[in-house]
Amino acid sequence: MATDIVYGKAVDEDRKELYPLAKGLATSFEVNEADFTTVFNSLIENPNTDLLVAEKNQALIGYVFVLHHPAFYANGIISWVEELFVVDTYRGQNVGRYLMEEAEELSKARGSKLIALATRRADKFYKAIGYSESATYFKKSFV
Repeated sequence: MATDIVYGKAVDEDRKELYPLAKGLATSFEVNEADFTTVFNSLIENPNTDLLVAEKNQALIGYVFVLHHPAFYANGIISWVEELFVVDTYRGQNVGRYLMEEAEELSKARGSKLIALATRRADKFYKAIGYSESATYFKKSFV
């Protein structure tokens, strides 16, 4: 891991810098600052989520948001990666890998049986870090 990049849990002060990163990830919805702030505040207060950030030179360069919840099929807790984003200029430098490794460790510490996610654009990345394809993703939008 590069020593000049710091990884940790998001704090209140990260909100303003995290907003443009979240906008950069979104393709299905238009992220607006008011709703983003509401969601951000609920995530950092929710004991069933982990919102982790990567920071270089006191600037955020990536984040991962993981939701942990019980599931019958797994006989316990599962962890679901809702969002992972790394600023373009830092892709290919293991920032995403290290964010995912930290997410995996926190998930294991919670007793999660598995960690999973849905993606359309990053299958090669996830396969490279040990993930395998499992299911087809369906959605129905309400907005």
